[in-house]
Amino acid sequence: MARVITIAGKGGVGKTTVAALLIDYLAGKGVVLAVDADPAANLNQALGLPATESIGNIRESLDDHIRKGTFSAGVTKMDFLDMRVREALAESDKIDLLIMGRPEGPGCYCAVNNILRAIVDKLKNPYEYVVIDCEAGMEHISRQTTQDVDNLIIVSDPTLRSLNAASGINTLIGDLRSKTGKISLIVNRVQKDLPQKALEIIKGIKADPVITIAENEEIYDLEMDARPVTELPEDSSLKKGIQELTSALGI
Repeated sequence: MARVITIAGKGGVGKTTVAALLIDYLAGKGVVLAVDADPAANLNQALGLPATESIGNIRESLDDHIRKGTFSAGVTKMDFLDMRVREALAESDKIDLLIMGRPEGPGCYCAVNNILRAIVDKLKNPYEYVVIDCEAGMEHISRQTTQDVDNLIIVSDPTLRSLNAASGINTLIGDLRSKTGKISLIVNRVQKDLPQKALEIIKGIKADPVITIAENEEIYDLEMDARPVTELPEDSSLKKGIQELTSALGI
């Protein structure tokens, strides 16, 4: 049974970087299904994997066949989606990547969310781990893109605005979900001691563990050279933070 891990947080806090490094670490333990559920997809770049067709584009293709009357009568819509999604997986030795993307047409975005939920629940069983890099904010949380989550990792930076957003995600999870396991918090890009107000917000989130990661200058050089974040040295603060997190979670 796959262990499902969701990464959530405000935009610009390093959520995708954390997701990529966690995926890379877990790939040393087993086979991982990585899901880029952010419409501004860039998890493939962080992992050094090619971009593939997105679920949004596949959904548009289905709608186009239906409008033109070219959809095969012998194939159900879900069978069509399932086949196309499996074809769209970017595969490597230990990581398979699925990109959500966004619908190009005027259709409701929640349709793509519903497709993603059904496909992930169907695909996840052969994998040891499923890691979902959510859209920035609370969109996927509020729409419950995935049914069951074993670990929710909320990523924030040290600013009060980001920590308040992290607290809001935690509250929303409590309101909506009955099948979410342990909630953890990563406070990224820490440059100095956190102020008392920040510590009070963190305490209110009641996350376990709470991992603080120092500002990492090496990542900027990688991004400027369009290299994957997985090339960070093993002694970088980010990789050490991921190792601390996985150890605390018993992975």
